[in-house]
Formats: sequence, C-alpha cells, structure tokens
Amino acid sequence: MNLKSRKSITVVLSVLIFLGIFAATAAQSRHDSLYSYAKLYTDIAFRIKARYVEEVDAKDLVYSGIKGMMDTLDPFSEFLEMKEYDRLMETTKGKYSGLGMTIFQRDGWITVVSPMEGTPAYRMGLRAGDKIIKIDDESTKGMSTEDASKLMRGEAGTTVKLTIQREGILEPLEYVLERAIIELKTVPYYGLARDKIGYIRLARFGTESENELEEAIDDLQQQGMESLILDLRSNGGGLLTQAVKTTSHFLPEDREIVSTKGRTSDQNRSYSTEGNPQLPDMPMVILVNQNSASASEILSGAIQDWDRGVIIGNDTFGKGLVQQIYPLSEKEALKLTTAKWYMPSGRCIQKEERYHRNSFAEDIEGITGMGDDQDSTLAEEDEEEAEIYYTKGGRIVYGGGGVKPDIEVESDELSTLMINLERLSMFFDFSVHYTTLHPELPEDFEVNQSTINEFRKFLKEKDFSYKNTLELELEKLEKTAEEENRLTELNPYFEQLHKKIEELKEKEFEESLPEIKRSIKRDVLSKLYGEKARYEQIILKDDPYIERALEVLTNQQMYVSILKG
Repeated sequence: MNLKSRKSITVVLSVLIFLGIFAATAAQSRHDSLYSYAKLYTDIAFRIKARYVEEVDAKDLVYSGIKGMMDTLDPFSEFLEMKEYDRLMETTKGKYSGLGMTIFQRDGWITVVSPMEGTPAYRMGLRAGDKIIKIDDESTKGMSTEDASKLMRGEAGTTVKLTIQREGILEPLEYVLERAIIELKTVPYYGLARDKIGYIRLARFGTESENELEEAIDDLQQQGMESLILDLRSNGGGLLTQAVKTTSHFLPEDREIVSTKGRTSDQNRSYSTEGNPQLPDMPMVILVNQNSASASEILSGAIQDWDRGVIIGNDTFGKGLVQQIYPLSEKEALKLTTAKWYMPSGRCIQKEERYHRNSFAEDIEGITGMGDDQDSTLAEEDEEEAEIYYTKGGRIVYGGGGVKPDIEVESDELSTLMINLERLSMFFDFSVHYTTLHPELPEDFEVNQSTINEFRKFLKEKDFSYKNTLELELEKLEKTAEEENRLTELNPYFEQLHKKIEELKEKEFEESLPEIKRSIKRDVLSKLYGEKARYEQIILKDDPYIERALEVLTNQQMYVSILKG
C-alpha cells in the first residue's frame, strides 16, 4: 500500500471516528444529557483531586461516586470489587471460612438477608431483618458489606461478637459466634417423611443443585416414594439456570417456566423445561415461607401456574428481578438489574415496595416484628389490590406480591425468653454439657422432666438472665423517679413490680416448655448424631408445615380438589 493510500485511509478513519464521537455525544445529549452530567462529574472529581485542602485518593473519590450511583437503584444492583465478586461466586460453588449468611447494607446499616442452613449464623438463631450494629465492638453505621464481611470472616475456630438490633426487641442482642468452614451443599438432607412420602430439603440453587436433586429423587424412588415434599423454606435463591433445570424435573418438556422482560430487547427471554422429567405427575407439595426468594419463587410459581403441585406455607419474599454481571476489568464488575421475571400465568412476583433501597430496608426489617392481626389485615388489603391471573387450570393467582401459597400455615414467633436462650447459646452449651454426662443417649431421645430440671440448674449455674419489655420499661421509670428525687417513696411499689415481673418470667418459662424441649432435643441430637438426626427426629416428626403437607398428600381427594380450585 502506497503512502497516498495510507493517508487517505487515515483521513477517512479520522472522519469516521469524529462522526462516531459526535453522534454518540449527540445521542447522549438527547438521552437525559448523560454526557454533560458525566463531564460535570469528571470536572468535579478533577477539581477535588487538584484543589482540596487535603490529599484525596483518586480511587476512593471515584468509587464513592460509583457507589452513590448504585444508591439510586434497587437493592440488588451492586458495584463489585474483585473480593465481592469472589464472594458472589462462593454462594454458587466452593466453600469458605466464616459465619454463613447473606448481608446487605440497608438504610446505612449492615442487615441480615438470610442465614444459610447448618452454619454458625443459622444455628445461633440470626434471622432476616436483623441489623448488625456492631462487629467486635466496631460500629457498622455506614460500613460497606465488603468491610463487614472482612471483619466477620476469619480462620475456622476463632470467634467474633455481633451486636444485633431486632425489630420488636428494645435492647440490642449480643451473639458470640465461632467461625467455621462453610460447605455450600444445596441438598443438605433427603429421606422418607412417612411410608412412601419423600422429603427433600433444597436449601439454595447452586451449580450442583440439579445433580444433587436428581440423586435424591432416584434414591427415594428406589425406597418406594410415591409422593414428594420439596422444602424451599428460607431458600434465598441462586442461579437462574439451576432454577430452570430443577423445575424441569417436575414438568413435561417444553413447558414455559419463566420469562424475563427488560427495557432492551435482548433482556426479553423465555425459559422452558429441558429433557424428560423425573417426576412428571407424582403428587407433590412445595413448602415456602417469607424468606423463600428469587429462584425458589420461580420453581414454586411455575409449579403453581401449571397446577402441578400444592404450595403450602407463607407468602414468599417477592424478588422478581434479574441481575446480570458485567465485568469492567480484572478487578471490578457491575451486578445490574436488567429485567423482571414473569411466571407462565403472566404475573410478576416482584413486590414493588422492595424495588427501592429505603422501602426495601423498612420492609425486611419488619419481617419479624409484625403482629398477627396487622399481618392479616395487610394480607387482605394486598389481595384486594393485587392483579388477578389464572393458572392453566383456571385457578386464581395474584401478581405483585411473591407467590401466595394454596394453604397458609401460621408461623410462630419466639418469646423474649426463647430469643435470649438462643442468642446466648444456652441450648448449644447445655447440649455439650448434657451429652458429656449422658453420652449413650439414643437417637429417639425425648426431653423429659428430669432433663428440664437439669436445664434449669444449668441456667442458674451460668447466671442466665434476661430483661423482658416490662422490665426495661420499669427501669426507665425508676431512672425518671431518681432524676425527680422520688425514688425513695416509690421504691416499695417498684419492688412489688419487680417481684411480679419475676413471677411472669416463671410463667413464660412454663408457657415456652414445648419450644424449650424442642430446642434442647435439636441441639442434643445434632451434637450426637449430626444434622440428619435433626431432620428425622424433629422436623419430620412435629413441624407444622410438614404435618400439613402430610395431611394433603395422604388425602387424594383433598389434593385433587385444591389443584382444581
């Protein structure tokens, strides 16, 4: 190629590049003036870097601006640095050393989304909506999830102290948790709940979910399974591909499972079942609760829309948003919400109040703090306002509020006594003490009065105490009386009230005996025989959700009538 030709090509390329930049700039100007705003951001960043009274780190300056952008979006869109991206991958494969829970920053505080089953966070009783206000006495106000994770992770066997603020509890709760290797198994247990009725616990949707579920089904079929309970309670979701593959075990080939719709055409997709199902028509029940989210809602929603099985439990979480990962460099990535999920009936399971960060924070913090009457009233109002859709068989289902179960199960709230026994590890510590004294306990061990007497003695030796709401309010009143120099004359009344409160605490212990016995049995059996015994001797024997599922699956007429509406 001669010099003249090369010059001509250079000129053409220069013109094309200029026109491209001009067109892009003009397009940006037409679309919300993004270019001019980006220029404004750059100008401010350069001026701060050059003129601010103290030296400013360029990375901190830019990253804070990016994180400010993310604050205007939904709570699931995130700017990820490499370590955060690695942690995201850990939830779908591998293992790590830590506490075992998903966290987000909401309203300036680190908040628990979901503790993973079988982990220290799960065993200690942490729950969705708990605000982690301190980590080892360091305040988390304004702390990033990355920094919080760094503080909570560490070598297995070491401990970390978390201070928790829980809705409905006036005083902060302190937990000391021992870090452990977190094995991210997706099917922690399966077995026969009753003769010919199988039970599978699917804890999350990871890379091995399809294979682990297939193995569980094959094994249960060899044991004579004729119907199935699939437990998705507190399953926070995971990989969309695994949601599709696991659902394909239960529906015929080429049935739509879920579709996505976004602002751009490339986000509009439909996902259908693949291959021949393992269980195309076996009677099945799916268990869900308020912490069943994302991929769990896809599976349960598709099963409901195709009238394939009965959904039992509570309204699910309501996360119907699709995130995509966009690598930005070797060290950063963007997790961005690009579409919404829609079920085969056409309904969207996204709860609108969970679309924005602040309202989402208020909503998740209230999960455990709402009374039954208020919850019932809101449910009725939501149902009246919700859009109506229809399953393939003509049953009514509702959009805009998660997956509503076919049969509702009332969820129990822990008493103040139970919360404090759990947070202070009294059941766990007692199980260690008790099994040392009684190492030959059988797997069908039951808690009797003698065990309760030993537990009471143990609590006394440990100086276990707690303050209920009445006691906390009384202390405030005493403080006010002292400030107004009335404490001496009011002391006799305060002493009477303290005595009455102690009587009420004793009554609370007696009223909580069923839960106390269950928790002692849980930790004793887990200590001696592992998680398998916890499922077989506790969950499958007296769990109200399981009991309701067994009632439906052992009554064919009831099962069919529910699916026919």
